Amino acid sequence: MAQLLQPETGTMDPRILRSRRMLMDALASLLIKKEFEDISVQEIADEATLNRATFYLHYPDKNALLQAMTESRFRDLIERRGITFTDCNGALRAIALGVCDYLAESIGCPSQLARIAIEGSIIPVVEDMFKEGLAHHGLAPGVDGALLATTAAWAVFGAARRWFQTPNRIPAEEMAARIETMVSPVLFGASH
Repeated sequence: MAQLLQPETGTMDPRILRSRRMLMDALASLLIKKEFEDISVQEIADEATLNRATFYLHYPDKNALLQAMTESRFRDLIERRGITFTDCNGALRAIALGVCDYLAESIGCPSQLARIAIEGSIIPVVEDMFKEGLAHHGLAPGVDGALLATTAAWAVFGAARRWFQTPNRIPAEEMAARIETMVSPVLFGASH
């Protein structure tokens, strides 16, 4: 069971990946028709043509499925950007742009997706990216790399969310540059 609750990886059984994808697609389809609160686990399983027990093998509840779906879509967007940390130039800006783009894409989603707290899905992904990036930099003595990554991830997400909620907002590329300017000293100021 522990393997089933882990994030999707390339080494996972293809049947598990297929079932999870079917459940995520089913939830996405139902969200077009109904409010999240009105969707039952049974409806999700039926839409996915899986049984309810299969749902519970993968997710403890529909909230966990929603979080997994959000995280998966965000990871896909970031992977399409091809962000690597062999060269950190521009990686922070690309991550910030990815967060802005992801939030902007939610405009096309049902209105309730804009109200659902998605930071629990996005921030851990961004945090992991920062941890990976910081591993390529020497940190000053006494600097907690994990705390630094968490701080920077929340800063990026918070700035991007505020941008998204602003009427007549500036282009995402411009906002990503501003986020990079503000967060870069925090993130890289702790490096050697």
